[in-house]
Amino acid sequence: MGSKNKLKRFKENETFNNVFQPTREEVLNNNFSLKGKWNNDFFKNDNPIIIELGCGKGEYSVGLAERFPNKNFVGIDLKGARFWRGAKTAFDDGMTNVAFVRTQIELINYIFAENEVDEIWITFPDPQIKYKRTKHRMTNSEFLQLYKKILKNDGVVNLKTDSEFMHGYTLGLLHGEGHEVLYANHNVYKNEGSPSEVTEIQTFYEKQYLEINKSITYIRFKIK
Repeated sequence: MGSKNKLKRFKENETFNNVFQPTREEVLNNNFSLKGKWNNDFFKNDNPIIIELGCGKGEYSVGLAERFPNKNFVGIDLKGARFWRGAKTAFDDGMTNVAFVRTQIELINYIFAENEVDEIWITFPDPQIKYKRTKHRMTNSEFLQLYKKILKNDGVVNLKTDSEFMHGYTLGLLHGEGHEVLYANHNVYKNEGSPSEVTEIQTFYEKQYLEINKSITYIRFKIK
């Protein structure tokens, strides 16, 4: 994407009422005003809050919001030029149950209060295969404990990935730490029983993976 396009998208994001771009200082100083008040101040309802971490172009956040109008969705990503696509679609279509926040995933406990989130989606994260990159894997122990802080007691996490490594690593960690695996599938498009929201919503890159017959895996779990 050219720099002009990026700048245009950054500028347009500023005009969307469904996009929030706090500075790192604001977040770390607990000055993000929607923390603990998402339902009351933005969504104006008491519906469940589902967040997508590393939402990319926002296909999943928007796709889920379309399918579940009685739930609220928030996409999180540091790259605003990416989620511009999802934000624009939601804005143009008048969708009131989806929003986007430009921030780092490790700061989500400054964006959401304890027990504020009902569900988390992690879609096609970088598997960070090298051992020295373990701390950046989005399902490592530290991240799971971060998610637990903002999730309700019965909250769940969904991981959808094309990486067999990420799938295997996460399953092993979940079993090893005593978390509850609710569902696991090594190939959601070939094995029966996959939830419809897993197979009916596809990201831009997922479609490319499917064209080369790459397996898409899925895990649904609770953090203990």
